[in-house]
Amino acid sequence: MGRILKINNTKLRVKSRIKLAINKFNKWRVTHISERQFMLLLSLPTGFLAGLAAIVIKKLAHGIRDFFFGILEYSNNLNLLFIILPAIGILLTIIVVRFILRRDVGHGIPGILYAISRNKGIVKSYNTYASIITSSLTVGFGGSVGLEGPSVSTGASIGSNIGQLLRLNHKQIIVLIGMGAAAALAAIFQAPITGVIFAMEVFMIDISMMALVPIIVSSFVAILTSYYILGRAFEYTVTTTELFIPSNSLYYIGLGIMAGLVSAYFMRVSFNIDKRFKKINSLWVRFIIGALCLGLLIFVFPALYGEGYEAINSALHGDVSPVFQNSFFEPYKDIKWVVIVLLAVLILLKAFATSFTFAAGGVGGTFAPALFLGAFLGLLFALTVNYLGIGNLNVSNFALVGMGGVIAGMLHAPLTGVFLIAEIANGYALMVPLMIVSALSYAVNRIFFKDSIYTHAVVEKGVKVTHNKDISILNMMTINRLIENNFSTVNSNQTFKDLIPIIASSTRNIFPVVNKNGDFEGHILLDDIRPIMFDTSLYNTPIENLMVYPSYTISPQESMESIVHKFEESHKYNIPVIQNGKYLGYVSRARVFTTYQATLKEISDE
Repeated sequence: MGRILKINNTKLRVKSRIKLAINKFNKWRVTHISERQFMLLLSLPTGFLAGLAAIVIKKLAHGIRDFFFGILEYSNNLNLLFIILPAIGILLTIIVVRFILRRDVGHGIPGILYAISRNKGIVKSYNTYASIITSSLTVGFGGSVGLEGPSVSTGASIGSNIGQLLRLNHKQIIVLIGMGAAAALAAIFQAPITGVIFAMEVFMIDISMMALVPIIVSSFVAILTSYYILGRAFEYTVTTTELFIPSNSLYYIGLGIMAGLVSAYFMRVSFNIDKRFKKINSLWVRFIIGALCLGLLIFVFPALYGEGYEAINSALHGDVSPVFQNSFFEPYKDIKWVVIVLLAVLILLKAFATSFTFAAGGVGGTFAPALFLGAFLGLLFALTVNYLGIGNLNVSNFALVGMGGVIAGMLHAPLTGVFLIAEIANGYALMVPLMIVSALSYAVNRIFFKDSIYTHAVVEKGVKVTHNKDISILNMMTINRLIENNFSTVNSNQTFKDLIPIIASSTRNIFPVVNKNGDFEGHILLDDIRPIMFDTSLYNTPIENLMVYPSYTISPQESMESIVHKFEESHKYNIPVIQNGKYLGYVSRARVFTTYQATLKEISDE
């Protein structure tokens, strides 16, 4: 017991010294370093740590995968092991989450977006390492998801926690989140411009030079870290040299429409399976059903095993062998119509494989599945055109452009789709078709989904994630900070005479009527009773005869956008807040406006 107390006292002393050192540093830097300079300095460690975390996730997952691939080479029951291994990885992930971390890890980026919108960018410290462990286990053992989402969320968490450690404000923490996100993606793909654009499209609210320059530096530091540790280790080994052929524009338009439809299909399947599995209360039942369904899919189509970057590389070179390798369909690989049908089936089943991985309890991202879908969609499209004899398309180019298109559709990030492919494959020669396909895919997906695959989960929690600054700022405002309680309450059993001294001592012109159980029954407006206040003959009138029930009330769970709409529609200056019939207070139009102004200044002031 004494030893435990001694350890705890030591920890407290260390924390106290760290806190003291940080306070001293903050006092020094406020007088010696400008905010711009300080954020620029922070981009160096943020870029290094986020880039390093992304590399660790990648190396750890690939190390696990390579270890088992080495064993699989000597196995005669390859397909059976493909069923078992993903289930083991997901089981280990569940054990780590449930019994070691004892916290919900989630799938990363939606959690970061929620933190930006509602928690001032505050992300718990365990998120800086939780996804490193869990996503490596899920993907390394063959879960059909990706590493990019967990890497980005880990980088963003590192940025947030650096900001919290240094006691930075809301605006600065959001910039740090952008730094970490950009650095992680840049390190994975060795694509610095893509990292910056991704951070701006997905995470950032106010694009200013104070935010942009540190994010660029952070991305630059991360890619240098990646070069130093990994060398020029390109994830996708294809380089395009063929220039854009204008006569192929119609084909690219067709591919763009198809990419939008496929991205919408993936999202629909993903959301529906997630909804169905959430109705299953037992974690272990979800695991058994999800892992079994995933295993059966991989048993039939081994190309669905893992994040699939080897299969993507094959598709980028026009090689369809991953569709047939170790499968029952290998004898039919030279039959053209079988190739077309199986490519289409593989694209359709990838959505289920990814969804079952998540539903079973795995942790990962949807970035790699989007790349998988895009590569095989482009391959399918080009091969179909070529087989039908209606064109002579470059299969590699269409596979590359398809990747950009599906990314643009699913993430609602068309610029990310364009520049990712341009950077990883030296595909600037394909800039025009990339722009055509990405823009069309985004537009088609928006017909079916107003939110991206990342923001959908946040919207389900009642928070609208958007690049519209007004709505974004409203999301950052919480109703609990707006509720005013300095209203004098009255009881419906009282009389008008009892109300007179309450009016005399109050500074407000509204008097909520609340019963002994705290239930809101209505309110009395001073303007309504002012003409009869001095008519003593009416003093015995019951309060319930004087009160009115308001046409508009507010729930604590309502979005700020909805609350503002109610003020605009009703022209009221105060609206009561009611929860399950209970009176909580009022929200005033003036309080909403002043809080909006303060929040706007907090995140946008240069």
